[in-house]
Amino acid sequence: MEYKKSGSKMKYGILGLRNKKKSLVKLGTAIGMAAALFYPTVNNNNNSMGASMVPLEVRLEGEIGSFPIIIPTIKYGFAIDTFQIEEGKIQKNQTLGALLSGMGMDLLSIETLVKNSKDVFNINRNFRAGKDYTILLDRNTGKPKHLILEPSVFEYIVFNLQDELNVQKVEREVDTQLKAVKGEIASTLWAALSENNVDSEAAAKMEDALECYVDFSHTKEGDKFKLLFEERKINGKSVGSGQLYAVNYQRDGKDYYAFWFDDGVTKGFYDVEGTSAKKGFLKSPLKYSRISSKFNPRRFHPILKTVRPHLGTDYAAPTGTPIYSVGEGVVEEVAYTKGNGKFVKIRHDKMYQTQYLHMSRYAKGIRRGTKVAQGQVIGYVGSTGLATGPHVCFRFWKNGKQVNHLREKLPQSKKMAKDKIEEFYKLRDNYLMMMEKEGLINDSKFQHHIGSSNEEIGGAAP
Repeated sequence: MEYKKSGSKMKYGILGLRNKKKSLVKLGTAIGMAAALFYPTVNNNNNSMGASMVPLEVRLEGEIGSFPIIIPTIKYGFAIDTFQIEEGKIQKNQTLGALLSGMGMDLLSIETLVKNSKDVFNINRNFRAGKDYTILLDRNTGKPKHLILEPSVFEYIVFNLQDELNVQKVEREVDTQLKAVKGEIASTLWAALSENNVDSEAAAKMEDALECYVDFSHTKEGDKFKLLFEERKINGKSVGSGQLYAVNYQRDGKDYYAFWFDDGVTKGFYDVEGTSAKKGFLKSPLKYSRISSKFNPRRFHPILKTVRPHLGTDYAAPTGTPIYSVGEGVVEEVAYTKGNGKFVKIRHDKMYQTQYLHMSRYAKGIRRGTKVAQGQVIGYVGSTGLATGPHVCFRFWKNGKQVNHLREKLPQSKKMAKDKIEEFYKLRDNYLMMMEKEGLINDSKFQHHIGSSNEEIGGAAP
């Protein structure tokens, strides 16, 4: 006998009975074993990732032959083998009401369910086209009993479509581990990171930590990096990275370090000596871009076909790439001109101003008088105005004169307060000791204690 579900087959096998009395006893034993295995599984998998469990066979060998026991597949906290299953994607302009109505639910029940979801699931924001859904239907009547939505990998929502018509949010258990990675650039930084299974979150945090020291638009073959960061897993599967704790980047024989420090009051990345990694200005207004045209007082203009000053630095990137303010300040202009296209100009203090040209659009909330933070998105790469392709022309003023920011000696960072520096040194030394292991750390028992000695290093994410 075979039972088919979703293209898979689970063989129940054949029960051969030779002695009826002994068979009943052993059958009862088998059922008891199945129950003992099954019920703990149900109770402990409300936070499961939803991946189908592999059917587990328990066989009793003896006079009666073999008796296979199949452990049901547990998903979303249900033994889904006992349901009919329908899966699909939310269609464009489809509403939750339309989906439920298509299942045969009446209007009053739909209204009640929507009302009960108010404090659990934001329907207007999270019920979006392209998202997957699963419907569990009664195997006998065909009536829908549960609708499951997954707004993110970290949680799922269960709409109970009968009886109480309630809605439940189940947060999956996340295991956080410390991960150490090292790599060397052979072609591009992204390629090197991908080869070492470093996701985009950890990569972005690495750049944030070192953006005032390393111009990542100029990475080159032979550059090396080491990262120490949290890796988040659900049921053994990586679902992204958390806090970055330490990073080392080597270029031309020089080492750049950044260490995360947070004692509840002071928070941020600091270098080996305890100096803040945040300087007055970032090296670049884009992440992972390349310089397509440098500051040049006598550049041949590719469109106007004349020699004229290019008093900025062009960073090429795809249309829509976020543009970041290189420092905190106040927006002076948000405008459009024939040559500059859409641009934003920011005053940082009495001495410095910056300008960002050829945007495709402005970021939400960016207008004249808006206060912006260092690293805040102010717009998106485009090719408006006189531009041969998508890029941002970045211009930097010092005392009212445009200068080449790559050659300027910009304001220095602040050093950590004296009453905290010893705590930082101890934490820094712990991170350095862990980085010495070069990627061999993956122990979930590490505890983060600011001020702990080197001997107190354990192994789970801080």
